[in-house]
This record gives sequence, C-alpha cells and structure tokens, in this order.
Amino acid sequence: MVPFSVLDLSPVTAGGSAAQSLRNTLDLARHAEAWGYRRYWLAEHHGMPGIASAATSVVIGHVAAGTSTIRVGAGGIMLPNHSPLVIAEQFGTLESLFPGRIDLGLGRAPGSDQVTARALRRNLASDPDQFPQDVLELMGYFAAAAPTPVSSPSLGAEPKVLAIPGAGLAVPIWILGSSLFGAQVAAALGLPFAFASHFAPAMMMQAMDIYRARFRPSAQLDRPYVMLGFNVIAAESDSDARLLATSTQQAFVNLRSGRPTQLPPPLEGYESRLPPPAKALLAEVLTCSGIGSRVTVRDALLAFIERTHADELMITAQIFDHAARLRSYEITAEIRRELQ
Repeated sequence: MVPFSVLDLSPVTAGGSAAQSLRNTLDLARHAEAWGYRRYWLAEHHGMPGIASAATSVVIGHVAAGTSTIRVGAGGIMLPNHSPLVIAEQFGTLESLFPGRIDLGLGRAPGSDQVTARALRRNLASDPDQFPQDVLELMGYFAAAAPTPVSSPSLGAEPKVLAIPGAGLAVPIWILGSSLFGAQVAAALGLPFAFASHFAPAMMMQAMDIYRARFRPSAQLDRPYVMLGFNVIAAESDSDARLLATSTQQAFVNLRSGRPTQLPPPLEGYESRLPPPAKALLAEVLTCSGIGSRVTVRDALLAFIERTHADELMITAQIFDHAARLRSYEITAEIRRELQ
C-alpha cells in the first residue's frame, strides 16, 4: 500500500483565529505521527483569511519541534516570492535543528492574488518564468561545499556566496505543480514531483505521463516518484461526510468568486441551492476526492491508486470542526492499515 501523508492549510475557521488554527495544526501533526502518516506538509498562501500558514518556514519549525519522527515540510514554498539564498538558509536551519526530517517542496505560483503578489516580490524584476534557474541556484546552495557563484553586474567580478546553515545539507527538494510545466522541470532535474490534484486535477494524468517519460536520474532520485493530492472527508456515514464537505465546497466557491473567506461551518443542503456554474466548478475541482463512510472512502482511494499508480498520496481535509477533522484522518489511516 502506498504511503499516505498530510497536507495542512492550517484552516482558520469562521469566528476563529490564526492562533487557534496553529494550535490545531500541531495537534493534528501529533496525531498523524501516531497514526503512521509519512510526512506533514504546510503550504505558503498569502492574503487568505482562511489560511494561517503564510509564514511557512516558521510553522514547519513549530510542527517539527512538537513531533519526533514524522517528516515535516513545505508543500510548498512559492519560490518566486523569495531569494533562493534566503530559502536555503531557512531550510538549512530547519534541517540543522531537525536532521533527516525536513522536506522542501517548491512551486512557482505566487500563492496569492496579484496585488498581494506584487507586495511579496523580492524585487520588481522578479519573474516566475525564472523558476527553473531559481531551483538550480537553491540546489547549489545545498549541494556545494564550495560557495555558489552569483553574478553581479554592479560588482563586476562574481562574488562567492555561502548558505550558512545550508551548505552541504541534504534537504530533499520536490517540485510542485498543477500543470505540465512543473512536470517538465521535475523530470529534467531528476526530482520527485507532487501534483495538486486535490484542487486542479485537469492535467493530472498528462503531467504524470510527461514526468515519467522524461525523467532523468539525479543524485537525489534514481527513478520517478509521484505524489498526488487527494481530498478525504471521512465520517461514520455518507450523509455525515457530505455535510462536513459543504465547508470545503463553500470555501472553493467563495475563492473562485473572488471573495476568499474563513472556512465556513457546514451548511445543510448547500450544494442543492447552487447555480449550475458553481456545481460544475465543484464537480471539476473536487474530482480527486473521497467523501463518505469508511467503505465509500476506501473504494475511492483504491480506485484512485489503481488509476494513477501514484507512489504516495498527500491527504488533505478542510473540515470545520477540529474533532471531526481528526476523526477523518484517523479513519483514513485505519483504511490504509487494513489494505496493507
């Protein structure tokens, strides 16, 4: 049975606070560790009222300090928002504090709206299309015992730059994507590939085919390794799970309508009242989901694994009630143990 991992957006629920969300994140991470999940990833999003993990590196440190064995990482860091040197130093620090437990997933989207993206950019010339070069620069800071050359027209000569901490540390790098671009970058660099099928499944199969066909072995990885996002909302009955899922549905519709909100409470009959375009949106973005009782979720997971041959699943669950969220992850872990 393929490994299961956790993607946590550290949801801020309606009427709640970021402080409570971060406490819930650590609580879920401790449970996930006990239940046998392989890794616990947090994502960089900015300007989102319902997501508390904007300072992703800080939250990773919080989770890693409160757990002992589970891998903790970024799913992901949006590299165009940052200097590669800064990310090398941050994750070099994390790896130094928690050796052998830190993952670094990299994406090229801003993780925000365009206004917020402009405020985040490290300089006015920052270009997301430079993502592959930024990844290579970042890898150089980790891999090289010698300093990484950085060109500087203003200085003439190439100064030498070291990431301390960072230089010489083996921090596993992943490429994230929701399109074909990330698949091509991951294949060319010989890195593991995580696809955001939990919210953008349209190109999933094509992206995997490209990645697997074009993969070039590297010092980090000798063969393709694909991790896919999958929504699971599991409860004691199908009807209970469908009600819990209305929080996710509301959040998606609100976000795509240009009005992101805190994670709303479940709403009975929500989907039946939606106009056709909103129903079509949910049918598309939530294609890769298992929503229901133990049996329903088990069947959905098995069908997804059989269809994709994924090497690992990254399970995400946007559920309003923290206890219900814990129970959903617990049921999912129990399903994996039964299948194994």
